[in-house]
Amino acid sequence: MSTIIPVVCALIEAEGRVLLARRPEHKHLGGKWEFPGGKIEPGETPEAALIRECAEELGCQIEVGAALPPVEHCYPERTILLRPFVCLLAPGSPAPCANEHSALAWVEPERMTDYDLPAADAPIVASYLAYRGARTI
Repeated sequence: MSTIIPVVCALIEAEGRVLLARRPEHKHLGGKWEFPGGKIEPGETPEAALIRECAEELGCQIEVGAALPPVEHCYPERTILLRPFVCLLAPGSPAPCANEHSALAWVEPERMTDYDLPAADAPIVASYLAYRGARTI
């Protein structure tokens, strides 16, 4: 069995929308829309990895909030353990830029499934919508 790769992703909220980023065509799952994030480095906490990845990929600073349930997903070439977090842009942060993505989109949560997301992200969308619904009660 292959090694499980620990990764994190950010559901960055702003004005009732969530940020999606489009993967470059030459990368694994190229052209798909995803929640920004990346691999957790050895000795790094998931939260620290997410802050680092968003700074590197998007040029912005985030505040890490609630953790959503992790998702283990087996792609043909690798298995990932994806840890999603609900985040906000930190006060004074620049707006996210597509430094390592081909495009960014601020999407209404109910419209996230209109985008071509990787299979691992489907349960995250469901968890986020449930979390969001519970928050507004």
